[in-house]
Amino acid sequence: MKKFLIWAIACCVLCGAPLAWAAESGTLTKNDELKAQPYRDAKTLKALAAGEKISILGKDGGWYKIKAGKSRGWVRMLSVRKGNAKKAASATGLLALASGRNATGKVVATTGIRGLNEEELKAASFNADEIQLAESYAVNQADARKFAAKGKLLARPFDYLPQPQ
Repeated sequence: MKKFLIWAIACCVLCGAPLAWAAESGTLTKNDELKAQPYRDAKTLKALAAGEKISILGKDGGWYKIKAGKSRGWVRMLSVRKGNAKKAASATGLLALASGRNATGKVVATTGIRGLNEEELKAASFNADEIQLAESYAVNQADARKFAAKGKLLARPFDYLPQPQ
């Protein structure tokens, strides 16, 4: 029984070790807050400074679970650069960040939350109820003008999309 217990503990330690080694390093690109949960309105655990080194432990939607110093929590993915951040950004780097293009001219990112992997994209499915809900928020021009006038909003020219066929 004693040998089995020692063997079981050794297996747990050895099997768990690769998980600890798998943590990816990163650097904060801007000041942000470490949150208790992956939500904007979650409790703030502490303030984080740009340039702070972190370990990335996991991911949930647009959030990374991280370890910063002795603290663990969640931070927005857009505040993190994986690997070692360069000391100074070039104009080309800033342009690439803004345009979602790399030096080859090929698109490497699109609008939305970065970090979706291939499995998550393959698992996505059409949801007619959500489409219907989104379409239910649409209003016609007359209703939009009434709403704007009521709120004393200024008119701005806007070309409406044609009705789908």
